Order: sequence, then structure tokens, then C-alpha cells
Amino acid sequence: MKSIERLLKIKESKEQLDAILNATQEGIEIVDKDGTILYVNKAFTEITKIPAEKRMGKNIFEVSNDGGLSEVLRTKAPVFGKLNEISGSNVEVLSNASPIFIENQLVGAVVVFRDISDIQRMAKKLEESKEEINSLREKLQQLAPAKFTFPDLMGNNPQFQQCIKIAKQAAANSATVLITGESGTGKELFAHAIHNHSKRGQGPFIKVNCAAIPETLLESELFGYEKGAFTGALNTKIGKFELAHGGTIFLDEIGDLNITLQAKLLRILQDREVERLGSNKTKKIDVRIIAATNHNLLKHVEKDLFRQDLFYRLNVIQIDLPPLRERKDDIPLLVDTIIRKINKRLGKNIILESKVLDVFLQYDWPGNIRELENIIERLCILSENQVITSHQVQIHLKPISKFANDEILSLEEMERQMIIRALHKYGYDLKGKKLAAKKLKISLATLYNKLDKYQIHSKN
Repeated sequence: MKSIERLLKIKESKEQLDAILNATQEGIEIVDKDGTILYVNKAFTEITKIPAEKRMGKNIFEVSNDGGLSEVLRTKAPVFGKLNEISGSNVEVLSNASPIFIENQLVGAVVVFRDISDIQRMAKKLEESKEEINSLREKLQQLAPAKFTFPDLMGNNPQFQQCIKIAKQAAANSATVLITGESGTGKELFAHAIHNHSKRGQGPFIKVNCAAIPETLLESELFGYEKGAFTGALNTKIGKFELAHGGTIFLDEIGDLNITLQAKLLRILQDREVERLGSNKTKKIDVRIIAATNHNLLKHVEKDLFRQDLFYRLNVIQIDLPPLRERKDDIPLLVDTIIRKINKRLGKNIILESKVLDVFLQYDWPGNIRELENIIERLCILSENQVITSHQVQIHLKPISKFANDEILSLEEMERQMIIRALHKYGYDLKGKKLAAKKLKISLATLYNKLDKYQIHSKN
């Protein structure tokens, strides 16, 4: 009875071992000390396509003389990471083989191997995963939230307040917005505010400066590309329009977009779908477009530099921001806000001499609010005293006119400069022009004639 029980236990153990060995995905082959093949598992047959009965009982030195098992029997040492082709099969495998010792006597060897194509597939998937992770990391880096809101738009000037009113109306829907105005007037701030106060405020806000990105790269930046789409496209790249899905894309300096990309942008506005470079598949996108430019797009249309159909697609809601010289009544408020912000950042307590505002109010501000911010920051950083004087300001400001340096001017240039100074002081509206003419001791009609002669207008 005991012998029968022992046999049953041995049989049970063998069945359990067979179940374990057959459950693995790796091929397993066992030989005795002479190289006779004693066992192959189910995965061996699946990988090599060699039936077990055609392998069992054969000698490993005859069927696979250069394999891992043969090497182990010859050297009595383990073999790791051996790359070879299974004899009788075209399958290339990566194997680990080890000798089997009982009481320090070699009794056989075992090899465990895997199809190299499986490893290659895993490596490819890993590489694809890395590409996807890198793409997502890049996406996350670009999904910085819009920073500015309507309270950040400082100014009580009626023309400026009208711009804010239109912007708030634009924020209430998803219509395309075109923001125009000179450089430094705050076009990007308006785009931020419109996005933040819209239903898309929780979505991405993607910024693209069409003038800053080389023309050869702009298309791939906007629309993305598939791996292998062109030389150097080693990975798939998500375009800015896809990144902006569910949110807003801000296309700054849209007037610098070339005609080819204008046509593609027009299709996106019409079809609301994007196609990556190197792909023949389109992807639906839900994106609100806010465009900005310091160019006169209508003049660009007349010169065939900008598509007329695209202009009208973009110009659903237009916000034309006034230059700083047309809203000089806001300069005291802007200066106070800017200097408080800079003092906080620099840990200083700088104040301005009262005459500084007079200098600021006389200056032309060709760089608009951006120039005002830069001048104040420069003065705060370089100032060794707590009070900034008007003399310090005049050193850093560009001269209001060429009178500031001792150049000799023509009478016409001098007259032009004086007219500009008078208009800056009294305003470009009818009331301001009347006061300017009176101060210059000329008639209003003469002033208008000289404005035409010197091509002086409100946006000079």
C-alpha cells in the first residue's frame, strides 16, 4: 500500500510540474548528461512549430550543436543571453541555459528561451510608449493656463473701455475674434481675458507666435506630424490645434502667416478638423480661434498678401486696441500699477518724482504699454536712490523729438515736430485740434492742411 501511495504522489507531483512548465510563455527543453532530449513543454512547440514527438529522444548535439544546451553540457557552466536559431525552425531565440547537478554530479541541463520577435515587439511597444509619454509631457508643458483676466486690463479711457466691453461680449460665445493694434498695446492680455471668462476657461490656452516660428517649421507646429512624415520626424508630434482641443488657440501675428498655411487655416475654420503631416486621416477638433495682428489686414488683402476669405472668417468679432498715445489719460493709472508690481517683485520701495508724469505725458510711446513697462522696470533696477527723477527718465527715454539732441533740423521737420507735440498734449479729436491750432497760432484749416502735408494722423 505504501509503495502505491508513493507512486501516486510521484505521479501527482509530475502532473503539477507539467502544469507549471506548460503554463509558461517561454520554451523549455531538458536533456540528460549525454544530450538526450527528455522533455519539451507546450511553449517549445508553439514557438518552434516542432512537434514534441519529433524532438523527444533526439540528441541535442545532433539537432542543435551550437545551442545553449550543447554549450552547457560541454562547459558545465551556465549560459545567459545566447542568441541562436532553433535547428529545424527558422525561429531566432534568446535563451538562458543551466546545468543540472545532483550531489555534484552533472545529470543534465535545461534551457529556457523566448522568440526574439516577441522581444522585438516588446521593445517596439516600449519605444512607442516612450514616444507617447514624451508627447504627453510636451503637451502638459504647453497647457499652461491663461494668466490674465479682465481686471488686469487697466484703463479708464473711453476707447479702451469700449474694447473691454466688446471683449466681454466675445467671451460669452465661441465666435472667432480678431484683435488688432500696434505692438505693445496688450493684444495677448485681451486674448487671455477672453479665454478665462469664456465657457472654455477650464480648457487649454495654446499660444502660437506666427512671426517667431520659422516658416519651414510653422506648419508642423500648427498641425503636427506622423513619425516618418519627413526627414528628421523620428517621433509623432501633436500639433498646436490638437493641443487646443476643448479650449482656445491664440494665433499672434496672424498677418505674417504665408498663403499656403492661410489656406490650411481656412479649411480648419470651415471644417473644424485637422490633418497631421504624413497622415491621410483627419481629426475633428473643437477649438476657439483668437487671432491678433499689428498689420492692416485689409491692405494685405489688397496686395494679395492675405486671403480675403480668411480675413472675413477671422473678423467675426474685431477689437481694435488704441495705442498709448491715444489714451494718455490712462498713463497715471498705468504707471502707478506698474511701479507697485515692480516694487513688489524687486523688494524695493521706489517712487517717482512728480515731474516724471509730465515727461511721460509728453512722450510719443512708439512701443506703447510694453515700452512704458520696460522703461519703469529699467529705472527701478538701475536707480540707486528711492526717488526716480525726471532727469533720469529723459536719459532713458527716446527723445520726443530731435530737439532733445543738438541736431540742426529743417524748418519743415521742426514744424512737423511742434504739431505732433501740440496734438499729443491736446488730443487728436476736434476739440484737441482746435486747441492745438490756437496754441500754434494758426487756423484750424491751416492745421488740417499741414496734417495732410506731413501725413500726421492719430496713429503716428
